[in-house]
Amino acid sequence: MQQQKWLITGVSSGLGRAFAEAALAAGHTVVGTVRSEEDLRAFEALGAGSAHGRVLDVTDSDAVAAVVAEVERNVGPLDVVVANAGYGLEGTFEETPLAEVRRQFEVNVFGTVATLQAALPFMRRRRSGRLMAVTSMGGLMAVPGMSAYCGSKFALEGILEALGKEVAQFGIHVTAIEPGSFRTDWAGRSMTRATRSVGDYDELFVPIREGRQKASGNQLGNPARAGEAVVHIASVDRPPAHLVLGSDALRLIAAARTAVDEDIRAWETLSRTTDFAEGAQL
Repeated sequence: MQQQKWLITGVSSGLGRAFAEAALAAGHTVVGTVRSEEDLRAFEALGAGSAHGRVLDVTDSDAVAAVVAEVERNVGPLDVVVANAGYGLEGTFEETPLAEVRRQFEVNVFGTVATLQAALPFMRRRRSGRLMAVTSMGGLMAVPGMSAYCGSKFALEGILEALGKEVAQFGIHVTAIEPGSFRTDWAGRSMTRATRSVGDYDELFVPIREGRQKASGNQLGNPARAGEAVVHIASVDRPPAHLVLGSDALRLIAAARTAVDEDIRAWETLSRTTDFAEGAQL
């Protein structure tokens, strides 16, 4: 396998750390972003000369651009960029304050956009590169109590799909990584939870919240295997536009897509009534 230079955001824990460890184990150089000097030192201890830490808040777009440019100068041309930094926000739609929804999108969507936009000009000029971003199975299906999170990941799915079609002409591949439930702390202390305030949702939402908390630490997905899968697709000639990780994600995404298809079929006749008799087809 050809040695590559990677940039991965959010490598202090979770899937970001698993991606970085797998890339390092495969002999690649990895620049990982973290939020503190302590995390930076811990990350660089994974591989002297091959693991390079950078302290970065992905919501600071100027800082993101500066870090990417500095890495290109001092570490070398980036072959793979994985926008992984993000977090989960749990809460029913009515109970989630708008300020928390905005923060969710600021990190999950705009932090990812800033990262990919910073790296893209370098890859475009080289006519090669791999841009990846971690969305979620929640970017292709939705569950009660995660409206802000799923909304942010649905937004990323649209951005990535359009981006992939724009940059394919430059030899740049774009992949949305869609993990299911993995054995990380995402659903534990790492998740932000909106304060409960409306009792009408108790019957629906209390079992969902309790079930997620009980399952935390015993999820089906193996982070190390996810890391190996991402490293693998970074080396293939034709990587997928969508990489679903985990059998639970496969099952739940398939069910959601079937439900959409059923709605389309059931209401196709009504859908067609909104056309002019003649007009331009896209």
